[in-house]
Formats: sequence, structure tokens, C-alpha cells
Amino acid sequence: MENDEILENIGSLVEEERSLRQRVGGLRDEERSRLAELEVQLDQCWDLLRQRRAKVEFGEDPDTAAVRPAAEVEGYRS
Repeated sequence: MENDEILENIGSLVEEERSLRQRVGGLRDEERSRLAELEVQLDQCWDLLRQRRAKVEFGEDPDTAAVRPAAEVEGYRS
């Protein structure tokens, strides 16, 4: 997946996330679940993009970057 494709995917996920967050009257259970899934997918996409950029910076092949498992990406500490 190329950087542009990742950014396009991020844009789509953010659009869906915003749509859910703007719902008036709260979210149903399945919508809350979808929102949680979107947050994880966004974190994974951003992580993949950071990996690819770092590989380019250090002269490595960005195509060797891979989506990391949700548990790993969500386990990062600030």
C-alpha cells in the first residue's frame, strides 16, 4: 500500500468517525462498537504511515512495512 492510499484510507475513516460523533441523541451499541473499530483502524493506519516514512528516511524499502496488530498499536504509550 502506497502512502497516498494510506492517507486516502485515513480520510475515509475520519469522515466516518466524524459522522458517527455528530449523531444527535447518542449512539446505538453497534455504532459505539463501530466507532471503537474506527479508532483502532486509524491508529493502525497512522502507525503504518510512520513506519513507511521512517524506512524511507533510513534508506530502507517502505514496502516492507506492515500493519501491526491492534493490541500492539493500541499498547503504545505517549
